[in-house]
Amino acid sequence: MSAPTLHTVHGQPSWSFRSSHVHANLTKLGGHLGPISFRLDHRLVMPLSVAPWAEEKLSADTVPLLRALRGDFFCAPFGDNSTGWRGEQHPPHGEPANARWRLVAYERSADRSTIHASLETTIRRGRIDKYITLREGHAAIYQRHVLAGSEGPISLGHHATVKFPELPASGVVSTSRFVHGQVFPGTFESPEKRGYQSLKPSATFRSLEKVPLLAGGTTDLSRYPARRGYEDLVMLSADPALPFAWNAVTFPRERYVWFALRDPGMLRSTVLWLSNGGRHYPPWNGRHTAVMGIEDVTSYFHYGQAESAKPNPLSRRGIATALKLSAKRPTTINYIMGVAAIPAGFDRVASIRAAKGGIELVAANRSRAACPLDLDFLTERI
Repeated sequence: MSAPTLHTVHGQPSWSFRSSHVHANLTKLGGHLGPISFRLDHRLVMPLSVAPWAEEKLSADTVPLLRALRGDFFCAPFGDNSTGWRGEQHPPHGEPANARWRLVAYERSADRSTIHASLETTIRRGRIDKYITLREGHAAIYQRHVLAGSEGPISLGHHATVKFPELPASGVVSTSRFVHGQVFPGTFESPEKRGYQSLKPSATFRSLEKVPLLAGGTTDLSRYPARRGYEDLVMLSADPALPFAWNAVTFPRERYVWFALRDPGMLRSTVLWLSNGGRHYPPWNGRHTAVMGIEDVTSYFHYGQAESAKPNPLSRRGIATALKLSAKRPTTINYIMGVAAIPAGFDRVASIRAAKGGIELVAANRSRAACPLDLDFLTERI
């Protein structure tokens, strides 16, 4: 393992660090984790996206979030945040996705290393500590965010952006059991603003394979890329009784799976942002394609702090859309993402189970793959 070094990666000063199976970069601006290379056997895979404008000169009014956009980043409050909340006016996805982080420490032992970065928030005063751990022999990243000194409800979550091969249906998306699936209730993109959406607003569904379209009929969201020229957003709320919730993308041709694991008691839902060239305004300009945001959150869609903290249709159903922070007790959010090699013929992930020394991924066609992992990390608290 090597200590983190600060250098420019795709236009952003970033701390670079690695283990036997992971090479990761963390941007100073916004704390975006990417690009990331995972080693599987004797090959490298890079499942996460970097915005195509990363090294371009952008308009002066471009928010820091879009300047750094890549990989995965932590959001608090999660969402657009265009509506103020009790005197707070947060930027899109909050200060942690836009402000400059400070490197605090790098700890290393025989089998793991941890980078520790910190951010003092000013809009809602407090501190967020980011811990990213790599373990020898694990093709996975363990992230912990600790929010301290703040008070009140907040929407929050992770914003992983997966880049699919530019071939129709090159990846297969699957998730753990969800109790509510719904298309974004409002207008996600509109032609008068040079944006286009394909799904029927507010439509509910029980399976990703059958989601109502704006023009009538249904479409399959589990096969991606699809619906070129459109941007869409849906939300899946996990069954809180699950021991852990998961999302996975199977890449059959490349013979690996990307996965993310979480505690559904802390991150209740997943927002799927399907970005396939439907935004024709800067800096998107129709070129952000074959990307899916797989965003594990406690939030009311991507509206933001005000709509998530107030009573809303989901919270009235008993689905949490905000966590309550206490200045007296830190709040810990744990999250694991990684990759696993799969055998030929593995079609899609049907379940992820705890197994000795890690997890087992079981395909719909009963094919199996094992992955070394520390599942206990999900329930550890500081």
